[in-house]
Amino acid sequence: MATWDDVRDVVAALPETSEQPVRSWRVGKKPLVWDRPLRAVDHQTLGSSAPDGPILGARVPDLDAKEELLARLPEVYFVTPHFDGYPAILARLDVIDTDELQDLVVEAWLTQAPKRVAKAWLASHPDGPD
Repeated sequence: MATWDDVRDVVAALPETSEQPVRSWRVGKKPLVWDRPLRAVDHQTLGSSAPDGPILGARVPDLDAKEELLARLPEVYFVTPHFDGYPAILARLDVIDTDELQDLVVEAWLTQAPKRVAKAWLASHPDGPD
């Protein structure tokens, strides 16, 4: 089970990131991950499957990556209609393990970071994501 402190620690280890108010993190001006409480319409849409714990929104590389995450770990990842057609996913923070959280945040960062910064980071982290 991951916590907001875990999110903060993973993001802080990545270059050119900053924490914004209300649990939101960016690289430069681009969003990476954020606290995304469910809204009333989300509860209506999700019904009894709506999680009641903390929810992390995260940028993903593309819609295929989003679908892969949804299929691979449906107990962790989900979406609401608000995110249809958009490369972002929601994760149950109280269910995701810290290794999966690390992968999610790093992929979000690689998606949003300036290419030169991402390339340099990958060169210095040969065990990073593929």
